[in-house]
Parts: sequence; structure tokens; C-alpha cells
Amino acid sequence: MTVAEAARRTGVSVKALKIYEQRGLIAPARTEAGWRVYGPDERERLRDIATLRGLGFSLASVGDILAGETDAMDAALAHHAETLSARLEDVGEQIARVQALRRDIASGRRPDAGELTAIVVEHTAPRLAFDLPWPWGGERFELAAVRPLTYIVGPLGSGKTRLARRIADAWPGAVFSGLDRAEISADALHQRHKADPARAERVERGLEWLDGEGANASHALACLVDALEHPDATALVIDMVEQDLDAPTQEAIAGFLKMRASIRRPVFALTRSSAVLDLAAVGEGEGIVFCPANHAPPLLVQPVPGGRGYEGVASCLATPEVRARTAGVIAWRPPEPDAGAPRGGAVGCGSTQASAVTDWDVPPA
Repeated sequence: MTVAEAARRTGVSVKALKIYEQRGLIAPARTEAGWRVYGPDERERLRDIATLRGLGFSLASVGDILAGETDAMDAALAHHAETLSARLEDVGEQIARVQALRRDIASGRRPDAGELTAIVVEHTAPRLAFDLPWPWGGERFELAAVRPLTYIVGPLGSGKTRLARRIADAWPGAVFSGLDRAEISADALHQRHKADPARAERVERGLEWLDGEGANASHALACLVDALEHPDATALVIDMVEQDLDAPTQEAIAGFLKMRASIRRPVFALTRSSAVLDLAAVGEGEGIVFCPANHAPPLLVQPVPGGRGYEGVASCLATPEVRARTAGVIAWRPPEPDAGAPRGGAVGCGSTQASAVTDWDVPPA
């Protein structure tokens, strides 16, 4: 089979196939013209790789397992055990609700259809609803089914950070991690982990997994993983996931977010990086919310070419190299004397011209 045929039959993207080959996990044959071809052995190996990746193994761990080494399996299996335990807890809660309704029926009360559907809906698709803050006009914003991983995307000045903060406020127990997360010193981070060994262990496992994916160690990465492993958060809202991370690390973080997100502990990730959000690889458990530049209400994007909001999101995403060149750039225009709130429309996704307050945060000195 060709690359395209192998991707279609195995459910692995063409991009992933090339990464597997670069990491030495698979070695397709070549035609005389130099085209890659995949035979039965390669297809079987691809299925094994896809299965191991689905279990949460990093690329490095997959390579070790395929090579017959087992020492690297423990961390990924520990994560998989946590995932299964969370699912088991969900099922236990659903069973308890079913039993309660059966007791009601036995006592003569007849539950309505809504009570029956809530058994499934409340545990598989949490709902989020609130009135939008300024710069919107108080319109109602609703996510009828919150996905385990939701990306929030928008151009400069579109209000996406304001939306993210409102999501964190509306979700009981949610934790918002802003761009100041890396301001904690290495020593303070060490003291935090010393006081919470369980969190420290999860962070260490996460960093090991990311290292196996090709991420480069840095204080910014450690702080991001620490935020994602907050022990008490019922949901996580992460501002600009790619902040201070290089291209390989952003690509690794993309996989880490997919692996760590769950229905019980959803992640809302703000990003404008095409490495973090690959529109060609958006999965079933992922959603995208787009904040338009004209401050129309945020909308849930259909992640297919031609779908609602797709082109807007695509125009906002840039490669890590471009994002690095524009790091720290904001769009801002000082308010006129006695003019009150800032005025003027937001700039486009790629502009660096001062025009409006970026996400309506505090302007620079």
C-alpha cells in the first residue's frame, strides 16, 4: 500500500506515519521511484503502534516495547490504570443512579424520560452555560456537551482569555493557569512537590513521557505539566499552552493533552499554534471554540474544511517558528481621554499593529 492507503486503512495520519519512520518505529519499503510502500508486516506493526499509543505509551516507550524491552512500560501503565479507575468510578456512579431509579419505581414513583437520559448524559457530556462577559453583550454561551479537550482559538483582541477566565469561574472547582505560571522559581516548584509527593510523581511521569516524545526539558515545560497535574482541579483552563516552548516540545504537548484530558477532568487549552492544534488530527474527544475578531459570540467549530468556523481557526494558527517571532506581541490602542472602555475593532490573526487590547488584559507600561 502507499502512504495514503496505509493511513486510511490503519486510521493513522500520514503525518504520524512519517514521524514513526523518523523515530525508527517502522521502515517501509521503497519502490524504484523512491515511493514508500507498506506490506502486511508493516501494516501489522502499525496496528501494534496505534494500539500502544492508544494505551498512552510515548513514542520512546513504544520503541522499547517493540524491541522487547519492558522497563519503560511502568509509567505508561500507571497512567492507563488511572484512566481505567476514573472510568470505573464513572460506571459506579451510573450504577448507583440506576439502582436509585429502580427503587423509586418499586415504591410506585414513575421517573420521567429526562431522569433516565440524565444517567448517561450527565456522566458522558457535562454541560457548560453562562452569560458572556464584556466585550460581548451578555449573550448566552452554551456548550451542550463539553469534550475532554477543548481548544480556544481567536485572533489578537478577540477576547479569548476573557472567555477562558469566565469558563473557569463558571465551572465549579476549575483552575485557570495564566501566562504567569512560569514565574514560580525552580526552588518554589521543588518545595511544592516536596509537600505533595503524589503530585510530584505525576509531574515526573508526565515529563518522562514528554521526553520520550521528543520534548526538550525547560522550566516552562515543568511549570505547564505541574499546572496540568493540579491535584484539586475539576477542570483545567490553560492560557497559551505553547508559551515559551520550542517546536518539538509543542508537538509533544499536543499528544500529552490528548492523553491527559478526560470527561471527569476536562481541559480547555488556549492556543494559536498549529503544532498544538493540528486541524487534520482533531479527534472525537476534542472540540474547538472560536472567538471571532468582530466580537460576535464564540462558536463551536466543525473541524472539517468548509465547516463552520474552520477557515477562521485555520487563519489564526501559525507554526511554532512564527509564534516565537511574535511572542509577547499584543494589539493595543490607548483609550481616548474620558472615553471609558477601549474602542476599536480587533486586529487580524497575523497582525502586529496596535489596535485593541489583546484579550482585554492590562496594557503594557
